[in-house]
Amino acid sequence: MAQNLSGFHRALDLFEGLVAGVPRDAWDAPSPCEGWTARDVAGHVTGGQYLIRALAGGEPEPDIGRAPARFVPGDVLMGWRTARKECAAALTPAALGRPIPFGGLGELPLADYLEGYILEPLVHAWDLARSTGQPSRLDPDLVHHAFATAQVIAAPLRAEGHLAKPLPAPRGADEQTRMLAFLGRTP
Repeated sequence: MAQNLSGFHRALDLFEGLVAGVPRDAWDAPSPCEGWTARDVAGHVTGGQYLIRALAGGEPEPDIGRAPARFVPGDVLMGWRTARKECAAALTPAALGRPIPFGGLGELPLADYLEGYILEPLVHAWDLARSTGQPSRLDPDLVHHAFATAQVIAAPLRAEGHLAKPLPAPRGADEQTRMLAFLGRTP
């Protein structure tokens, strides 16, 4: 069973490009994620690659929200690329078909989970861009997909304290701005 994960890979490519563009002295810059630096954001998304690898192999999931900088202690780009490569190697056809728990929504195949996971690297790409002075315009097709995912998963994440309350979007705002406001970010 061949899986089309092009959106997932495009979101990772976007994130990687931003990691590569961070000035060496900007990793300690504050991010839009309260209490996190640019390095924490990069570490969180890097840890997400290890989380996906664990899901693919049926292994215990790492806590990617606690001390996320630990996933990128030295060269952030090298740490990201290593994690991404290891994750990609774990995404075999059998792993992509593996049912994984998805909160209160039951189980779904890992490939379907990854289609929704686009939201994670995409929104944190914006966070990283904002904290390091890079352009923060996101791929509109990915934004559209991620916004739909956000609307499905936001309530349980907010209930668990993992997502900020939505903010009002400016009148006539584009979809990226509406999505970011929905996720509690001020564009």
